[in-house]
Amino acid sequence: MIRTQRLAAGACALLAALAAGIAFPSGAVADETTASAPKVDLVLDVSGSMRTKDIDGGTRMAAAKQAFNEVLDATPETVLLGIRTLGANYPGDDRKTGCKDTAQLYPVGPLDRTEAKTAVATLSPTGWTPIGPALLKAADDLEGGTGSKRIVLISDGEDTCAPLDPCEVAREIAAKGIGLTIDTLGLVPNTKMRQQLSCIAEATGGTYTSVEHADELTDKVNQLVDRAADPVVTPVATQGADSCAKAPTLKSGLYTDREEFGQERWYRVDVDPGQELRASVSVSADRTVNPDYGVLLRAVTVHDREIVRGEAAGLGRTDVISTGLRYPKAESDDDGAPAETVCLQVTHSFSAAAGVKTTPGMPLELTVDVVDGPSQASDVASFGLGRGWWLLGALVLAGFLAGLVWGWLSRWRVAVWRTN
Repeated sequence: MIRTQRLAAGACALLAALAAGIAFPSGAVADETTASAPKVDLVLDVSGSMRTKDIDGGTRMAAAKQAFNEVLDATPETVLLGIRTLGANYPGDDRKTGCKDTAQLYPVGPLDRTEAKTAVATLSPTGWTPIGPALLKAADDLEGGTGSKRIVLISDGEDTCAPLDPCEVAREIAAKGIGLTIDTLGLVPNTKMRQQLSCIAEATGGTYTSVEHADELTDKVNQLVDRAADPVVTPVATQGADSCAKAPTLKSGLYTDREEFGQERWYRVDVDPGQELRASVSVSADRTVNPDYGVLLRAVTVHDREIVRGEAAGLGRTDVISTGLRYPKAESDDDGAPAETVCLQVTHSFSAAAGVKTTPGMPLELTVDVVDGPSQASDVASFGLGRGWWLLGALVLAGFLAGLVWGWLSRWRVAVWRTN
């Protein structure tokens, strides 16, 4: 009897140990999965103006609630989602208190759809529009983890809590380098609101969308949440040099760097015969800069002979300016032909406004892609037309012949008219 009890106890202990051994690794895997999961914080304006009835015959708040319910039903299981409000709790006239009115309605994490919908149903248009403070808090909501991070801001008016400029807040968030994107949606926007929401989005590489119908709001928020679930390439930090000889050699990938005002950055890429180099660069104005600026990307040989260039210019209406280039390396009859070292030079003409710090340099993102080239490398360099030259030549010839025929017909008709 005692022996039987001991055997039973031993068996129970063994089963418990096995269960614990299985449980702990599973928990570790779950924690690791959560750490790399994409995060989205939906930030909703619940200020008093959301009572306005101008979206499909209903209030802006009703359209937002309908959109949120449909978005919550469609959110992928892999996305950690939260909801933050601004202007939802303080109905008074004290500006200082109203500009602190932002709260986490549903914490960022695994989604309980019923609980989240219940929380949304309780919302009622109330107070101020503290967009800047809400964005700062939303960035804190998304801290931690290695997955993509996205804020989706939905508002029907511009910020009412100056001098804390929401656009400057967005630039500050972008300058932290945490890979957080802010997308903005304006409900029935006016010019001033459109400019502010566009600036917020552009500062972090996000998008701005004007919304005037409930179904548009639902579709756009769904699209942004789904986009957060897409795989994200994390840029690799690198440091360009002040000359090609000292530059780091880059492989295909996405890289980040910083470039100061009046500075140039150099990078090297090896291109084998039969391959094509595709490169693009974006420079973000994460601080106030003077209007009229440009960015230049040049591909040159190690002997400083320019191969190809790409350039773009801006007038102060955007916070990110980008350009790119393509360089095909022709096939070689020699199978052992060495790779060509191509030097990429990045320069820009941004200038700092009065009182603006010049360091650190502005964020620079460089994409390098070395792929198999076209069958005839010269096609790509033909002013971007490639084999379209054949079509262009045919159209020119057809136009010439048509002109001759039309001219002959016109002269014949004039001759007949004169005769009659």
